[in-house]
Amino acid sequence: MTIPAAGSRAPDFSTRNQYGEQVRLSDLTGRRDVVLVFYPYAFSQVCTSELAALRDRPSLLAAAEFLAISCDPMFTLRAYADNQNLGFSLLTDFWPHGEIATSYGVFDAERGCALRGTFVVDRTGLIRWSVVNAIPEARNPDDYAEALAALNLR
Repeated sequence: MTIPAAGSRAPDFSTRNQYGEQVRLSDLTGRRDVVLVFYPYAFSQVCTSELAALRDRPSLLAAAEFLAISCDPMFTLRAYADNQNLGFSLLTDFWPHGEIATSYGVFDAERGCALRGTFVVDRTGLIRWSVVNAIPEARNPDDYAEALAALNLR
């Protein structure tokens, strides 16, 4: 797996969010910084705690466009977002299965899901920061806040 390096162009993608709306990464270029949060499974314990931690930090969510991506089907993501009161976009990487996660080097083909990869993409479409954790390792949202703050210092 090749994880795109900081300073490289973020791989573009187009998929649907939990409401069936088309989302294309390149449509956000020039408008907002983006945080791509790949996670393995909706409704799993660690994923739920990570996404709830984001939900509970409105100032962090206001700093960028957060796009949480898993290989779950769109309808599962809708039920998950409603169940957990998640107000940000949950994107499906269901079909072609894992294509987006693969383009970011975070698809676990044996398990059929994404690793816990996070990518901060600036307004020009360049990756500025990333971290990849193993499936059982939760990420710290403070790291996202620091990475976004560093973008504003440039």
